[in-house]
Amino acid sequence: MDAVYNGLLYLTGWPLACLLFFGGLYFTIRTKFPQFRLFGESIRVVSEKPTTAGSISSFGALMISTASRVGTGNIVGVSTAICIGGPGAVFWMWVTAIFGGASAFVESTLAQVYKKKDPDGGSYGGPAYYIEAALHSRFLAVIFCLALIFTYGVGYNMLASYNLQSAFSGFAFYDPKLTPAIIGCVIALISLYCLLGGGRRIVQITGFLVPVMGVLYVVLAVVALAKNIGNVPHMFGMIFADAFNFQAIFGGFMGSCLMMGFKRGLYSNEAGIGSAPNAAAAADVSHPAKQGLVQMLSVFIDTLLLCTATAFMSLCSGVEPTAEVAGARYIQLALSQTFGDIGPVFIAIAMLLFAFTTLLGNFYYIENCVAYLMKKKPSRMFMNAVRVFGAFLIFIGAIISFGTAWDIADICQCILAGLNIPVCMILGGVAYKALDNYVEQIKAGKNPVFFAKKDGGVTVDTDFWN
Repeated sequence: MDAVYNGLLYLTGWPLACLLFFGGLYFTIRTKFPQFRLFGESIRVVSEKPTTAGSISSFGALMISTASRVGTGNIVGVSTAICIGGPGAVFWMWVTAIFGGASAFVESTLAQVYKKKDPDGGSYGGPAYYIEAALHSRFLAVIFCLALIFTYGVGYNMLASYNLQSAFSGFAFYDPKLTPAIIGCVIALISLYCLLGGGRRIVQITGFLVPVMGVLYVVLAVVALAKNIGNVPHMFGMIFADAFNFQAIFGGFMGSCLMMGFKRGLYSNEAGIGSAPNAAAAADVSHPAKQGLVQMLSVFIDTLLLCTATAFMSLCSGVEPTAEVAGARYIQLALSQTFGDIGPVFIAIAMLLFAFTTLLGNFYYIENCVAYLMKKKPSRMFMNAVRVFGAFLIFIGAIISFGTAWDIADICQCILAGLNIPVCMILGGVAYKALDNYVEQIKAGKNPVFFAKKDGGVTVDTDFWN
């Protein structure tokens, strides 16, 4: 059993790093660098209203995927990467996001092209649906669904729970033997209450507060930079010197700055692992490429904005990053240095909100995959049983060790990326043609529309785009 575990853990090292880097680079070249040439267009299409009244808009789908992306990884993931991999990890997180934007574009455009129509006229879909429709392999689609359910229900949700309770480790009341279990129990029960349908108001409140907290978080980072302006040149010097230090890049294997930057970048933005397409498929747009561009923007918001805010607040403070303070403790120490006692309190509140919406957003993906496996919308009783078990895993996540929590999440996301990125490479021609068609219509001054077989080279019948 240990050999299997160690083998899987090995895959989360250089194999995963190479897959992310070269996969993102490949998609970037094939799509002709949309991260740069179409960045302004991606902002413009976010504000478009759905083509059918009452349907989910591009912005609505963006918020679903961003709710899952923006979470504890933006705080604890970045802090861990810096403490274990060094300041250079920040640079490699940026690289992951820039190239990952192209991966996000391809997977989300494919989800739009192959999405299914629900009885109410809306849409749903994701990697499982484009795998079965285009590759004619339900077996591979089932494997992907099981991997996604395991990743989000076990890996990501348990890690989010662990990261949340760790945010309170710096407070006087924290007892390592007792507090994690109490916090885990509380967050598990609140999550279950919402998932069972009783927490609509809580979901609405957090749905409002998380964007507000995200803006405040960025503002706080700007203030921190202003207060520590004298340290800013040294901060950038550390990031770039460490990023291109041969020993820092390749030394320590799993703990190198490149490895930590790639792995924690993926944990934060999820580009290429096939989660966001489940949300992207629900959007009602006039052209599949529009939602691809929107999801590309989501990656940038997550990593280039929020993760960078954490990195800058930490590194400009002057607090030395060490393995002993990896996680929430490092960013709390950094903010204590800059803002005093209010700093750790702000981080704890941010972690609470980010983790909570992440836990709920992850269940959206899980339920989408469960529906695919059962070939129909599951019964309420069955889904309630799934939610109860999911809440139990949230509790378990709070009491496991630091290393175990991160190892499980790394293995899970590696499996998903290993399935989704090769599939997107095989099916990517449809997304590339869709993008070329979109740009051609934009240049002609039209509101782009799409016909799957004519404009995307699709060889099978689709529920939409005919």
